[in-house]
Amino acid sequence: MGFELKNDKKALEIAFDENDFSNHGFKEDVFEMNLPFGQVTGRQWLFDGIKILYSETNLDSPVELDWKGDTELVAMHFNLQGRTSIKQDGMDNSFELNKNQHNLFYGTNAEGKMKFDELRMKSFMIQFEKNSFLRMSKDGNESLKRFAGKIASGTPSAFSNSNLNINLPIQTCINSILNCEYSSGLKRLFLLSKTIELLVLQAESFNAFQNSKSQYIKHDYDKERIVFARDYLGKNIESPPTLAELSKIAGINEYKLKRGFKEMFNQTAFSYLSDLRLELAKNDLLDGRKLASEIAFELGYYSLQHFSNAFKKKFGIAPSQVRRSR
Repeated sequence: MGFELKNDKKALEIAFDENDFSNHGFKEDVFEMNLPFGQVTGRQWLFDGIKILYSETNLDSPVELDWKGDTELVAMHFNLQGRTSIKQDGMDNSFELNKNQHNLFYGTNAEGKMKFDELRMKSFMIQFEKNSFLRMSKDGNESLKRFAGKIASGTPSAFSNSNLNINLPIQTCINSILNCEYSSGLKRLFLLSKTIELLVLQAESFNAFQNSKSQYIKHDYDKERIVFARDYLGKNIESPPTLAELSKIAGINEYKLKRGFKEMFNQTAFSYLSDLRLELAKNDLLDGRKLASEIAFELGYYSLQHFSNAFKKKFGIAPSQVRRSR
């Protein structure tokens, strides 16, 4: 049972051990693969019919591969960097996942084409055995139940005809998985809870997308510029630009940036920045290596009191209480 990628140079077979995949134990691996066209490194966790996979790919040049699989899987795919297009025989559309996009796919014993258009890619994926996913999704919203119905009937499909944007709650959940410091049984329980949380966030993200109409974002260029603006804020969190400065840096007019950001991420640019700061602060407090005053200064708060008030408003407790609860 496995998965094969092949181009005109060489076939690469990725084997799945059915016993590992459905085992009720817990398995964690780090891997590195040298390919004729580049290198892939990553980490994976297997438990209870679930496989979590994070990978970083460095290519020598863009490449198109034929793929073939004999495994029936459901996959939550989160494209963190780069651009990937996927075509499965039997599905009406090919799906191009750009940076900061996600979707949910179901595939049977099938084959198709996969194209990597950029040289540096980061991907986060959660795969489920069919029955594991059906058990997990049975109490989901109507969108998830419809998707589960297609899976039960054996129809290859994607959850959404349009890829969705990775918002801050989804990114925070992914980060918590990648940075999890628990071990053995606690880690398995934590990863299971986060897997369910991601599925809920993905289902709700699709519902929000269905109920909204794009008014301000009309072209892929606009999406790319707004994602760039979001990433720029994250990299300059201690001293962020004004909205006018950010629009010039991103190469998009201020009005479209303001309205488009809210449309894509369901919050304003500086509401996103505030939430990001506080999520990072919470992680630093839980880590216990920095004082609250250090964290406030590093994240750009003008006073410890301002930081404490913002933290308490978002999480309902003071920063000092986070430490005591560890």
